This record gives sequence, C-alpha cells and structure tokens, in this order.
Amino acid sequence: MHIIVIGCGRVGSELAARLDTAGHSIAIIDKVERSFRRLPEKFAGQTVVGFGFDRDHLLQAGILNADAVAAVTSGDNSNILSARIAKETFGIKNVVARIYDPRRAVIYQRLGIQTVATVTWTTEQAVKRLIPDTIEPEWSDPAGKMVLVERNLPDSLCGSKIENLNSLNARVVMVTRANKTRLSQPELIGQEGDVLHFLIEKDALPELDAKLSAKGQQ
Repeated sequence: MHIIVIGCGRVGSELAARLDTAGHSIAIIDKVERSFRRLPEKFAGQTVVGFGFDRDHLLQAGILNADAVAAVTSGDNSNILSARIAKETFGIKNVVARIYDPRRAVIYQRLGIQTVATVTWTTEQAVKRLIPDTIEPEWSDPAGKMVLVERNLPDSLCGSKIENLNSLNARVVMVTRANKTRLSQPELIGQEGDVLHFLIEKDALPELDAKLSAKGQQ
C-alpha cells in the first residue's frame, strides 16, 4: 500500500516509521524540513516539504496512487482540511485525522473521516483505521478458530441493516460510530464511516473480505 502521512512530529514520525518497517510505501509531508530528522536512518520512504492541503505537494507525495492518508499535524483545522481534500478531492477511502478537540469527532465522522483524539491516540489505532483489512485480529479464542476483526462498512451498504452481513460463521457484534462503540442491534442501520467488529471463524475471513470488497465496488 502507498500511504501518505501529513505531519512529522512525534506521532507522524512514529507512524511513518512503523508503516515503512511493515513494508508499505510511505510519503511523509511536513512544512519544516528539519522535522524529518525524527525519522530513523533506515527510513526508506519519501519526504516532502510542504503542506498536506496543498494540491501540488500532495501530488508530489503520490496522492493519485495512495491507498490511505493520515493527517497528524499539531492543528485540528489543518488536519481536517487535509483529510477532507484527500477524501473528497482525491477519493481516498481510508483517511484518519488526529484531533485535539474530541467534541469535533461527530462532525468529522459525518464527513466520513475517522478520527482519533489526542488523549487516546496510539499508533496502533491509526494503523487500524488506515489499513483495517490487514491488521492482526483484536482477539482470538485459545484454539485460534474464532477471531474478532474490524472492517469498514462499504459505502453501498449505508442505509441498509447491518445485520444483513451476518452469516452462519460470522456476526457483527459491535459497531464503532463517531468514535463510540456500541453493541450491534437488529434495527441498526449502517452509516458512512461505520467500523464493524466481526466475530468470525478464522477460516471464513477470506470469504468475508471478498464479500465486503464486492459490496464496496457496487
């Protein structure tokens, strides 16, 4: 995957380094060139001096081929502007914005942008939102047959009952919406930006991913 990280502070540098180590193609943008000193010596990604909301700088960072964008500067306004441009102008599906004011989370969620508040921020949470279909299960039973995984709700299923995704070997047990997680209920209708938590037989994961991918292309 090609992932763009906007902001090379403590959070951005840590996130970029972790994703780079995992083998992803990384471009990181920061307005101050010396900020890139935070990156490890073995960092193989691209560095771009500029702004995450500037079209030319995004194009330089490879936005046309990007799979995900993380806006993690020190400013809420810059992060949400960068995130909206990535999602609405360039059609990036997996976008996460770091915020300092958690009260804004609901507003951003309505725009289809995943957020993580500063007080609860971890690199792991960012990775979950950037590449939700490739992370390790959140939980596994002792035998390793049942796992709990996160998956994004395909846009084509917004407005439909979430329980329609249930099957003999998979159940949606929780839904995260506007950074709040709730137990799934039969009457719950899917909304843009929902993150679904499936309890599923491990062997059925490829079938689930294929099903969600097909729904996402409708």
